[in-house]
Amino acid sequence: MGGLGSGGLLDIYSMAWEHLRPGSSPVDWCEGNYLISSNIAEFVNTFSNFLFILLPPVLIMLFKEYGRFVTPGIHVIWVLLIVVGLSSMYFHATLSLIGQLLDELAILWVFMAAFSLFYPKRYYPKFVKNDRKTFSWLMLMSAIAATGLSWWKPIVNAFVLMFMSVPTMVMLYTELQRVSDQRVYRLGIRSTTVWAVAVFCWINDRVFCEAWSAINFPYLHGFWHIFIFIAAYTVLVLFAYFYVESELPQRQPLLKYWPKNEFEFGIPFISIRNPDSKDWLDYCSLYMQDYPYKHGKN
Repeated sequence: MGGLGSGGLLDIYSMAWEHLRPGSSPVDWCEGNYLISSNIAEFVNTFSNFLFILLPPVLIMLFKEYGRFVTPGIHVIWVLLIVVGLSSMYFHATLSLIGQLLDELAILWVFMAAFSLFYPKRYYPKFVKNDRKTFSWLMLMSAIAATGLSWWKPIVNAFVLMFMSVPTMVMLYTELQRVSDQRVYRLGIRSTTVWAVAVFCWINDRVFCEAWSAINFPYLHGFWHIFIFIAAYTVLVLFAYFYVESELPQRQPLLKYWPKNEFEFGIPFISIRNPDSKDWLDYCSLYMQDYPYKHGKN
Protein backbone atom coordinates (compact mmCIF):
# COMPACT_ATOMS: atom_id res chain seq x y z
CA MET A 1 0.00 0.00 0.00
CA GLY A 2 1.57 3.27 -1.10
CA GLY A 3 1.37 6.22 1.25
CA LEU A 4 0.42 9.74 0.40
CA GLY A 5 3.55 11.49 -0.83
CA SER A 6 4.87 14.73 0.58
CA GLY A 7 3.86 16.46 -2.64
CA GLY A 8 0.26 15.31 -2.18
CA LEU A 9 0.22 16.54 1.41
CA LEU A 10 1.57 19.91 0.31
CA ASP A 11 -1.18 20.14 -2.32
CA ILE A 12 -3.85 19.44 0.34
CA TYR A 13 -2.37 22.01 2.72
CA SER A 14 -2.09 24.53 -0.11
CA MET A 15 -5.75 24.01 -1.08
CA ALA A 16 -6.90 24.29 2.54
CA TRP A 17 -4.92 27.51 3.00
CA GLU A 18 -6.33 28.91 -0.23
CA HIS A 19 -9.87 28.56 1.17
CA LEU A 20 -8.85 30.03 4.53
CA ARG A 21 -6.78 32.84 3.08
CA PRO A 22 -8.17 36.34 3.72
CA GLY A 23 -9.63 37.73 0.52
CA SER A 24 -10.12 34.29 -1.08
CA SER A 25 -13.90 34.74 -1.36
CA PRO A 26 -15.22 35.90 -4.76
CA VAL A 27 -17.71 38.09 -2.86
CA ASP A 28 -16.70 41.55 -1.70
CA TRP A 29 -19.33 43.93 -0.36
CA CYS A 30 -19.46 47.69 -0.80
CA GLU A 31 -17.72 48.69 2.43
CA GLY A 32 -14.04 49.47 1.89
CA ASN A 33 -11.59 46.87 3.19
CA TYR A 34 -9.29 47.43 6.18
CA LEU A 35 -10.18 51.11 6.45
CA ILE A 36 -11.05 51.16 10.15
CA SER A 37 -8.90 48.28 11.40
CA SER A 38 -5.84 46.66 9.85
CA ASN A 39 -7.05 43.29 11.14
CA ILE A 40 -10.71 43.40 10.06
CA ALA A 41 -11.62 43.62 6.38
CA GLU A 42 -15.15 45.03 6.68
CA PHE A 43 -15.45 46.55 10.12
CA VAL A 44 -19.09 47.73 10.01
CA ASN A 45 -20.29 44.58 8.25
CA THR A 46 -18.52 42.49 10.88
CA PHE A 47 -19.92 44.10 14.02
CA SER A 48 -23.39 44.79 12.64
CA ASN A 49 -24.10 41.10 13.38
CA PHE A 50 -24.40 41.90 17.08
CA LEU A 51 -28.13 41.09 17.25
CA PHE A 52 -27.46 37.52 16.07
CA ILE A 53 -25.25 37.06 19.12
CA LEU A 54 -27.14 39.00 21.78
CA LEU A 55 -30.82 38.25 21.18
CA PRO A 56 -31.03 34.43 20.73
CA PRO A 57 -30.15 33.75 24.41
CA VAL A 58 -33.06 36.01 25.35
CA LEU A 59 -35.31 34.12 22.92
CA ILE A 60 -34.23 30.80 24.43
CA MET A 61 -35.36 32.12 27.81
CA LEU A 62 -38.65 33.51 26.48
CA PHE A 63 -39.47 30.31 24.56
CA LYS A 64 -38.77 28.02 27.51
CA GLU A 65 -42.48 27.30 27.89
CA TYR A 66 -42.85 26.72 24.14
CA GLY A 67 -39.93 24.32 24.15
CA ARG A 68 -41.49 22.39 27.00
CA PHE A 69 -45.09 22.14 25.77
CA VAL A 70 -44.70 22.26 21.97
CA THR A 71 -41.25 21.37 20.63
CA PRO A 72 -37.72 21.76 22.00
CA GLY A 73 -36.59 22.11 18.39
CA ILE A 74 -37.34 25.83 18.60
CA HIS A 75 -34.13 26.22 20.62
CA VAL A 76 -32.09 24.62 17.81
CA ILE A 77 -33.18 27.47 15.55
CA TRP A 78 -32.14 30.11 18.08
CA VAL A 79 -28.73 28.45 18.44
CA LEU A 80 -28.38 28.31 14.64
CA LEU A 81 -29.00 32.06 14.51
CA ILE A 82 -25.99 32.51 16.80
CA VAL A 83 -23.99 30.34 14.40
CA VAL A 84 -25.14 32.58 11.54
CA GLY A 85 -23.93 35.65 13.42
CA LEU A 86 -20.54 34.17 14.28
CA SER A 87 -20.04 32.85 10.74
CA SER A 88 -21.00 36.19 9.22
CA MET A 89 -18.60 38.00 11.53
CA TYR A 90 -15.78 35.66 10.51
CA PHE A 91 -16.59 36.08 6.81
CA HIS A 92 -16.74 39.88 6.84
CA ALA A 93 -13.63 40.09 9.03
CA THR A 94 -11.58 37.96 6.63
CA LEU A 95 -13.46 37.81 3.30
CA SER A 96 -12.24 34.22 3.08
CA LEU A 97 -14.00 31.60 1.01
CA ILE A 98 -14.45 29.30 4.00
CA GLY A 99 -15.99 32.22 5.91
CA GLN A 100 -18.42 32.89 3.08
CA LEU A 101 -19.47 29.24 2.91
CA LEU A 102 -19.90 28.97 6.68
CA ASP A 103 -22.06 32.10 6.65
CA GLU A 104 -24.26 30.90 3.79
CA LEU A 105 -24.55 27.31 4.99
CA ALA A 106 -25.59 28.45 8.46
CA ILE A 107 -28.41 30.47 6.86
CA LEU A 108 -29.38 27.47 4.72
CA TRP A 109 -29.64 25.23 7.79
CA VAL A 110 -31.79 27.81 9.58
CA PHE A 111 -34.18 27.67 6.62
CA MET A 112 -34.26 23.87 6.61
CA ALA A 113 -34.67 23.55 10.38
CA ALA A 114 -37.51 26.07 10.36
CA PHE A 115 -39.22 24.32 7.45
CA SER A 116 -38.90 20.96 9.22
CA LEU A 117 -40.51 22.31 12.37
CA PHE A 118 -43.11 24.78 11.16
CA TYR A 119 -43.83 24.38 7.44
CA PRO A 120 -47.66 24.22 7.26
CA LYS A 121 -48.90 20.78 6.27
CA ARG A 122 -51.41 22.25 3.84
CA TYR A 123 -48.45 23.11 1.58
CA TYR A 124 -46.79 19.69 1.73
CA PRO A 125 -46.19 17.90 -1.58
CA LYS A 126 -48.57 14.98 -2.03
CA PHE A 127 -45.93 12.26 -1.79
CA VAL A 128 -45.13 13.32 1.79
CA LYS A 129 -48.67 12.23 2.76
CA ASN A 130 -49.09 14.91 5.41
CA ASP A 131 -46.38 13.37 7.59
CA ARG A 132 -44.06 15.89 9.27
CA LYS A 133 -41.41 13.28 10.03
CA THR A 134 -41.15 12.37 6.35
CA PHE A 135 -41.04 16.05 5.42
CA SER A 136 -38.28 16.64 7.97
CA TRP A 137 -36.20 13.85 6.41
CA LEU A 138 -36.79 15.46 3.02
CA MET A 139 -35.53 18.79 4.37
CA LEU A 140 -32.48 17.08 5.90
CA MET A 141 -31.57 15.41 2.62
CA SER A 142 -32.13 18.68 0.76
CA ALA A 143 -29.89 20.54 3.21
CA ILE A 144 -27.11 17.97 2.82
CA ALA A 145 -27.36 18.12 -0.99
CA ALA A 146 -27.39 21.92 -0.97
CA THR A 147 -24.38 21.96 1.35
CA GLY A 148 -22.42 19.98 -1.23
CA LEU A 149 -23.62 22.10 -4.15
CA SER A 150 -22.67 25.33 -2.35
CA TRP A 151 -19.01 24.61 -3.13
CA TRP A 152 -19.73 24.44 -6.87
CA LYS A 153 -20.53 28.10 -7.58
CA PRO A 154 -19.99 30.10 -4.36
CA ILE A 155 -20.68 33.38 -6.12
CA VAL A 156 -24.39 32.50 -6.64
CA ASN A 157 -25.10 31.18 -3.13
CA ALA A 158 -26.23 34.51 -1.69
CA PHE A 159 -28.68 35.02 -4.55
CA VAL A 160 -30.14 31.52 -4.08
CA LEU A 161 -30.67 32.18 -0.36
CA MET A 162 -32.29 35.52 -1.14
CA PHE A 163 -34.64 33.78 -3.57
CA MET A 164 -35.64 31.28 -0.84
CA SER A 165 -36.97 34.11 1.29
CA VAL A 166 -39.52 35.18 -1.33
CA PRO A 167 -41.83 32.10 -1.16
CA THR A 168 -41.45 32.20 2.62
CA MET A 169 -42.85 35.73 2.72
CA VAL A 170 -45.63 34.79 0.27
CA MET A 171 -46.56 31.91 2.57
CA LEU A 172 -46.51 34.30 5.53
CA TYR A 173 -48.94 36.60 3.73
CA THR A 174 -51.25 33.66 3.04
CA GLU A 175 -51.16 32.51 6.66
CA LEU A 176 -51.88 36.01 7.93
CA GLN A 177 -55.16 35.99 6.02
CA ARG A 178 -56.28 33.09 8.21
CA VAL A 179 -55.61 34.57 11.65
CA SER A 180 -58.18 36.33 13.81
CA ASP A 181 -55.67 37.64 16.34
CA GLN A 182 -54.99 41.25 15.35
CA ARG A 183 -51.75 41.36 17.32
CA VAL A 184 -50.42 38.48 15.23
CA TYR A 185 -51.58 40.21 12.05
CA ARG A 186 -49.86 43.48 12.99
CA LEU A 187 -46.63 41.66 13.79
CA GLY A 188 -46.83 40.02 10.37
CA ILE A 189 -47.19 43.40 8.67
CA ARG A 190 -44.22 44.80 10.59
CA SER A 191 -42.11 41.73 9.78
CA THR A 192 -42.90 42.02 6.08
CA THR A 193 -42.06 45.73 6.09
CA VAL A 194 -38.73 45.18 7.82
CA TRP A 195 -37.92 42.33 5.40
CA ALA A 196 -38.60 44.66 2.45
CA VAL A 197 -36.29 47.30 3.94
CA ALA A 198 -33.61 44.62 4.47
CA VAL A 199 -33.88 43.46 0.85
CA PHE A 200 -33.63 47.09 -0.29
CA CYS A 201 -30.37 47.44 1.65
CA TRP A 202 -28.97 44.15 0.30
CA ILE A 203 -29.75 44.94 -3.36
CA ASN A 204 -28.48 48.50 -3.17
CA ASP A 205 -25.23 47.46 -1.50
CA ARG A 206 -24.70 44.72 -4.06
CA VAL A 207 -25.85 46.43 -7.26
CA PHE A 208 -25.52 50.17 -6.67
CA CYS A 209 -22.30 50.30 -4.67
CA GLU A 210 -20.77 53.08 -6.73
CA ALA A 211 -23.73 55.38 -6.15
CA TRP A 212 -23.69 54.85 -2.38
CA SER A 213 -19.91 55.14 -2.22
CA ALA A 214 -20.17 58.47 -4.04
CA ILE A 215 -22.09 59.86 -1.04
CA ASN A 216 -19.71 58.17 1.41
CA PHE A 217 -22.24 55.63 2.69
CA PRO A 218 -21.09 52.15 1.65
CA TYR A 219 -22.62 50.56 4.76
CA LEU A 220 -26.01 49.28 3.63
CA HIS A 221 -24.95 45.65 4.04
CA GLY A 222 -24.41 46.37 7.73
CA PHE A 223 -27.99 47.65 7.95
CA TRP A 224 -29.07 44.50 6.08
CA HIS A 225 -27.68 42.43 8.98
CA ILE A 226 -29.73 44.39 11.52
CA PHE A 227 -32.98 44.45 9.56
CA ILE A 228 -32.80 40.85 8.35
CA PHE A 229 -32.28 39.57 11.88
CA ILE A 230 -35.36 41.47 13.07
CA ALA A 231 -37.37 40.19 10.11
CA ALA A 232 -36.08 36.61 10.42
CA TYR A 233 -36.72 36.11 14.12
CA THR A 234 -40.17 37.72 14.01
CA VAL A 235 -41.14 35.54 11.03
CA LEU A 236 -39.96 32.52 13.04
CA VAL A 237 -42.11 33.66 15.96
CA LEU A 238 -45.11 33.95 13.64
CA PHE A 239 -44.65 30.48 12.14
CA ALA A 240 -44.18 29.06 15.63
CA TYR A 241 -47.60 30.57 16.40
CA PHE A 242 -49.18 29.21 13.19
CA TYR A 243 -47.85 25.74 13.96
CA VAL A 244 -49.51 25.55 17.36
CA GLU A 245 -52.73 27.11 16.14
CA SER A 246 -52.96 24.61 13.27
CA GLU A 247 -51.58 21.36 14.70
CA LEU A 248 -51.84 21.73 18.48
CA PRO A 249 -54.89 23.97 18.95
CA GLN A 250 -55.46 22.60 22.46
CA ARG A 251 -52.32 24.46 23.53
CA GLN A 252 -53.85 27.84 22.56
CA PRO A 253 -50.85 29.97 21.51
CA LEU A 254 -50.64 33.45 22.96
CA LEU A 255 -48.52 36.19 21.36
CA LYS A 256 -46.81 38.28 24.02
CA TYR A 257 -44.08 40.91 24.18
CA TRP A 258 -41.12 41.31 26.49
CA PRO A 259 -40.35 43.22 28.63
CA LYS A 260 -43.81 44.91 28.60
CA ASN A 261 -46.67 42.98 27.02
CA GLU A 262 -48.67 46.10 26.13
CA PHE A 263 -45.74 47.52 24.11
CA GLU A 264 -45.90 45.85 20.69
CA PHE A 265 -42.42 46.98 19.67
CA GLY A 266 -40.80 44.80 22.31
CA ILE A 267 -39.49 41.26 21.74
CA PRO A 268 -42.35 38.99 20.63
CA PHE A 269 -42.64 35.42 21.87
CA ILE A 270 -45.26 32.69 22.07
CA SER A 271 -46.72 31.73 25.41
CA ILE A 272 -48.76 28.55 25.88
CA ARG A 273 -51.89 28.92 28.01
CA ASN A 274 -54.89 26.86 29.05
CA PRO A 275 -57.81 28.16 26.94
CA ASP A 276 -60.01 28.50 30.04
CA SER A 277 -57.51 30.58 32.01
CA LYS A 278 -58.43 34.16 32.86
CA ASP A 279 -55.52 35.75 30.98
CA TRP A 280 -56.49 33.83 27.81
CA LEU A 281 -60.12 35.01 28.01
CA ASP A 282 -59.03 38.59 28.71
CA TYR A 283 -56.61 38.43 25.78
CA CYS A 284 -59.28 37.12 23.40
CA SER A 285 -61.77 39.80 24.37
CA LEU A 286 -59.17 42.48 23.65
CA TYR A 287 -57.43 41.25 20.53
CA MET A 288 -59.36 38.46 18.76
CA GLN A 289 -62.14 39.38 16.37
CA ASP A 290 -65.55 37.73 16.92
CA TYR A 291 -64.21 35.63 19.81
CA PRO A 292 -67.51 35.66 21.80
CA TYR A 293 -69.45 34.78 18.65
CA LYS A 294 -67.18 31.88 17.79
CA HIS A 295 -67.54 30.47 21.27
CA GLY A 296 -71.29 30.87 21.52
CA LYS A 297 -71.17 33.87 23.88
CA ASN A 298 -73.28 37.02 23.68
